Amino acid sequence: MRVLVAGSSGLIGSALRSRLRELGHDVVRLVRRAPSAPDERGWHPPSGRIDENAFDGVDAVVNLCGASLASGRWSAARKQVLHDSRIEPTEVLAEAVAEHGVPVLISASGINYYGDTGDREVDESAPVGHGFLPLLCAEWEAACAPASRAGSRVVFLRTAPVFTWRGGMLAQVRPLFQLGLGGALGTGRQYLPWISLTDMVEVIVFCLDNADVSGPVNVASPRPVTNAEFTKAVGRALRRPTPWRVPGAPLRLLLGEAADEMLLAGPRAVPGVLLRHGFPYAVEDLDQALSPVP
Repeated sequence: MRVLVAGSSGLIGSALRSRLRELGHDVVRLVRRAPSAPDERGWHPPSGRIDENAFDGVDAVVNLCGASLASGRWSAARKQVLHDSRIEPTEVLAEAVAEHGVPVLISASGINYYGDTGDREVDESAPVGHGFLPLLCAEWEAACAPASRAGSRVVFLRTAPVFTWRGGMLAQVRPLFQLGLGGALGTGRQYLPWISLTDMVEVIVFCLDNADVSGPVNVASPRPVTNAEFTKAVGRALRRPTPWRVPGAPLRLLLGEAADEMLLAGPRAVPGVLLRHGFPYAVEDLDQALSPVP
């Protein structure tokens, strides 16, 4: 296949393009600077511009665009960045997919679609939750409508935090835990869905290869954990004690709305679609995902 990837330079995108090439696929990268390699094509989402030959022979588009949510307090300006970095590129890509008749669009979304579900387990049939992130995810997915209307198979990757020591959430918390300052947040009972980087990439490949997979897909391990369980597992992996508990009040004071939506609450989300389609997880256990520590 020839696969056009937007967001190919990030943690997931870099691993994905290596895996696709390993499998013999042709990868074309959309870049926002002047193209400098044969596999690169330029684009500028704010103006809707994409290089004319970007979609030549393309069988599928993978959209991984979106600014990091873990960027401190969500000011109005930061919320706008989070919104625009997701909605704008997705609209441009969906319209281009429709125009060029690309059969498949696989587009990023987030497991935060469901909001805080407490102990209630949810799969892809659950409704959108309440708050900034659920509404952002819903709008993100709605931006793919032009591709759906044109008859393309569209997959929404409702992705949980991706666990790898190479980056993302684990790289952010590692220094605190190594200093012996790791601790459960708030009650520690809130759920934290997760996925290994290996399985994250393989889910995208799986969705590319399986024509009967469409719509929302929870990209998460079948074994979500609580924040307290996550804290203990990271402590075991790094051989550090985790005796602390961080109250919610100072987190809210420091991070505001972001604390409530990302740290002190979460969905107990399970991968219903992947389990029904027999996706072969490489990493289901959290301790396995955290080992070895480089």
